[in-house]
Amino acid sequence: MTTLTCSGSGTAATVAKLAQNKISSFPKAPLFTLNGNKSKIVFPKLKLTPSVSRSPSDLSPGDPLSPSPSPSPESLKYRLQSNETLYGLFLLSFSPTLAEISGLAGYDFVVVDMEHGPGGISDALACLHALAATGTPAILRLPESCPTWAKKALDLGPQGVMFPMIDSPEAAKEAVSYCRFPPSGVRGSAHTVVRASGYGIDEGYLSNYEEELLIMCQVESEEGVKRAEDIAAVDGVDCVQMGPLDLSASMGYLWDPGHRKVREMMRVAEKGVLGGGKAYLAGFAMPHDGPLEMKSRGYHMVSGAVDVGLFRSAAVEDVARFKMNLTDDADDDDDDAWRERIKDADDKYWSE
Repeated sequence: MTTLTCSGSGTAATVAKLAQNKISSFPKAPLFTLNGNKSKIVFPKLKLTPSVSRSPSDLSPGDPLSPSPSPSPESLKYRLQSNETLYGLFLLSFSPTLAEISGLAGYDFVVVDMEHGPGGISDALACLHALAATGTPAILRLPESCPTWAKKALDLGPQGVMFPMIDSPEAAKEAVSYCRFPPSGVRGSAHTVVRASGYGIDEGYLSNYEEELLIMCQVESEEGVKRAEDIAAVDGVDCVQMGPLDLSASMGYLWDPGHRKVREMMRVAEKGVLGGGKAYLAGFAMPHDGPLEMKSRGYHMVSGAVDVGLFRSAAVEDVARFKMNLTDDADDDDDDAWRERIKDADDKYWSE
């Protein structure tokens, strides 16, 4: 990264503070000189002076002027290495406003879900801008595990990327390769102009991006559960994210993710990941399996809600309360009854 300083005889300069505390001096106006009957604009020369590189790949928290060969103290990877348990939200609406509210609410991370949400790369970018404004790390969940989607997502500069439907260590190795530049991987390079590198301003990006990026692989099938320990042992896989709904569907229990057999299969996968000794365990809280229970079993990343689900529950409750209050004979028993109906709806229709 460099700092641009304009200099020129008789030129007044003003100082502009750019993103991530980069300081540059710019002239108030170019100089105008006359050459006979013709006028000529003379732009002051730009003096390039070295500056210290920023480390976070997603323009999120941390001291941007501190060189960092290891994850920055505010990054997700650093916090996981510090044995923190992180609590997050899945964003399906692709609403920048809800993304900003989520960050202000205090979630440790927000997963912008391109697998089940309606948005794509350009929609995700607006959400990343909103989250960065609140200092909240963003993770992008890809629609599928492939180099094209990975490349486009990584160029946006999230702190993490989540690959769905990883059923084998071979698939996990491929996912990691999509996140690495050659010769370590197959990621296409445009690091001189994309957001991940501060649009090319961050000269330290290539040195730091592997340390900053959190690579997550989802295990959400019976085959994946059988290979969970091997998947977790793949070099470069930082987290294994359990997918209880797809797992239950693959076992024939689509409408019953809390079935005893599904829970037993989840425990097998959890022990496999924790037994691998390298990757952290991540997952979704469910009505039958809350965040605290998950933490006690070794989960370090827990997603406890979905933005659409939160709004749905609040909207349904609001309408139900109004309609109940319209009846003259509404009493406390009726009030308890509709609250129980709301809870049953949440239990039944909770989704990723």
